[in-house]
Amino acid sequence: MNPTTPTTPTAPVAEGDGENKTAEKAATETAGAKDAAERPETAGRLDKAHTESAEATESADRGDGAEQGLGLDLDDDLDGDLDDDGSGKESAGLATAAAAVVSVGLGIVSLTGAWSGRVAAERETLIGQIKTSSGGSAAQQISEIYGDAWHATALVNGIFGLVALLVGCYVLVRPAFGAPSAHPQAGWVRAVAKGGIALGLIGVLVAVGMYFDLIVALPTAAATTAGS
Repeated sequence: MNPTTPTTPTAPVAEGDGENKTAEKAATETAGAKDAAERPETAGRLDKAHTESAEATESADRGDGAEQGLGLDLDDDLDGDLDDDGSGKESAGLATAAAAVVSVGLGIVSLTGAWSGRVAAERETLIGQIKTSSGGSAAQQISEIYGDAWHATALVNGIFGLVALLVGCYVLVRPAFGAPSAHPQAGWVRAVAKGGIALGLIGVLVAVGMYFDLIVALPTAAATTAGS
């Protein structure tokens, strides 16, 4: 028979010994980490890291706020510029349309007459009566009392016609000056302006003809013969 190697008996291991050793190891590591954290140099590094993280977060918040504020200011400025441009264009369009209507009104007044023309005619009539009150020939009385009043009315009407003509021309040529507009001039505005130009031109021609006695001549007094 071969001799057998004697075996060394091992101590029995209890069921809870492995778990106890693991728990003791974890507790030891936790205690070591806590001691390291409590050391002055480690605590300083941790505080510095927390401070830098807080400063970075605050800077990011300020940057976002500044960007938002800048974006809001740019939006407000852009909206204000668009509103100003829109209001300016609308005001210019309304002014042009009003000028076209005024041109037509002045042209009508130049053809029908105005109270200012009647006042000027009555003034000339009164002056003529004063001049001829002490005596004068029939031709002189016609010229001073009737002719001057006629010419004063024609002059006033001609001024109204000339203003109507100028205003109408301004409305038509206005888009050619200044900054070009995205919206063309309305068709009815051009039509009204052309009507004012036509009425003003007719009024001027009639006034010139009446002032220089080209349409209707002044009446003349018949020559009287003295009998013996």
